This record gives sequence, structure tokens and C-alpha cells, in this order.
Amino acid sequence: MSSLEIKLNQMGINLPSAPVPAANYLPFVKVGKIVYVSGQISVGSNGLITGLLGESMTIEEGMIAAKQCAINLLAQVKVACDGDLDSLERVIKLGGFVNSTQDFSDQPSVINGASDFFVKVLGENGRHARTAVGATLPLGVAVEIDGIFQIKP
Repeated sequence: MSSLEIKLNQMGINLPSAPVPAANYLPFVKVGKIVYVSGQISVGSNGLITGLLGESMTIEEGMIAAKQCAINLLAQVKVACDGDLDSLERVIKLGGFVNSTQDFSDQPSVINGASDFFVKVLGENGRHARTAVGATLPLGVAVEIDGIFQIKP
């Protein structure tokens, strides 16, 4: 078990198995030291985290969904690193999509759930560029996030 996974376990977080693609795409693509991870939806141990920000979900609930997306991103990175999560050097960029009403305009606060998580786990190497937008998401999930990561060669 990597030191990063030990840290996660101490935080009460166990990485799930990396979800398999639901359609004709790859879960991640490695190009040199860069890993591009496909969008990970808000699904946890109890199933899909669904809801509409600005209607049926609070910002705090959305942040929890975004954190779960970040955990699922790490699960994919672990597979991309052949099981050695200590190969992860830094988070480069996150693309955050929030299932929200037309009137809801605080998508950045929701995606902070993922950003804060990465900084807590990786320190300065968890800081990243980011996008946070409103969208209609598949299966009614609250959040979907994709990511770009740098790994050791």
C-alpha cells in the first residue's frame, strides 16, 4: 500500500475500485508523464449521489458529491500508475460540472469540495487550475469532474 493510500486511510477514506467506462471511451489516457482522467460522476459506497443544486441539494451536499468525484479520480490515477499511487506528482487541472438550476450561480463553491480534498491530501501539489460550470448531468448525478494529473515517469 502506498504512503498516499495510508494517509487516505488515516483520513477514513478507502479508495474504491476504479469504475469502468459506461460507453465507448477510455477511463484515462496516459501521454508521457500526464494522465487525462475521464469524468467521474458522484457515486459513493451507497450508490449515485443525485440532486439538483439550487433546488434539491445544498452547497454542502454538493461539496460532498464533488469530494466523492475526487476520490473516484484518484482511483483511476492509481490504475494508471499500475497500483502505485505514490507515483502521483501533482494535480494539474480539474473540470467541474454541477447539475444545477438556471438560477444557481455558485458552482465554484460546490467544486471546492474536490479542490479542498486534493489540497488536504497532496498539499501544494494538490493545487490546480480549474473550471466550474453548471450542466445537465447523466443519471441525475449532482457532480461530474474530470482531471489532468502529472505522474512520475
